[in-house]
Parts: sequence; structure tokens; C-alpha cells
Amino acid sequence: MAEKIPPDIAADLQKASLLHQRASSDFEQCQQFNRLMSDILGRLEDARCYKTADTVMGILIDCNPKQGSQCEKATRIGDKVKKLGG
Repeated sequence: MAEKIPPDIAADLQKASLLHQRASSDFEQCQQFNRLMSDILGRLEDARCYKTADTVMGILIDCNPKQGSQCEKATRIGDKVKKLGG
């Protein structure tokens, strides 16, 4: 059975997808993306959407904002985020 992600979380996943498109070369937006995904992770777990939460956790493991450098995993993370955001 497919998970039913609450509409507010689905909207934030879409927002995260759009944010990530701009974040790979902007440290502040990268941090904002990371915080948003962390918040989404907790909400997904509360909603018992564990499969999607596992995917978000995988994104957060790869997402390591570093000031003054471009994201080395931006493409891989972007692909994962696009799949989540629909």
C-alpha cells in the first residue's frame, strides 16, 4: 500500500524541491533546505510515513552544507528530492 503523505508535508516537499534547485551554490539556501528537510523528517515520522521518512533521512545524510564550497552531491540529492516532490 502506498503511503498517504499529508497535504501540508507534500507541499513542503515541493517547496524543498524548488529550494534545492537554487541551493547547490548558495550556502544560506543550502542551510535553509537542510533545516526544512529535518523538519519534514520529523513530521513524516509523526504521520507514520516511514518509507518516505527513510528517503528524507538518506537525503539528510548526503546533505552537508559547507560555507565557501559548492555541494559535491547536488545532482544526486536533487534527483532524490525531485522524486519526493512529485
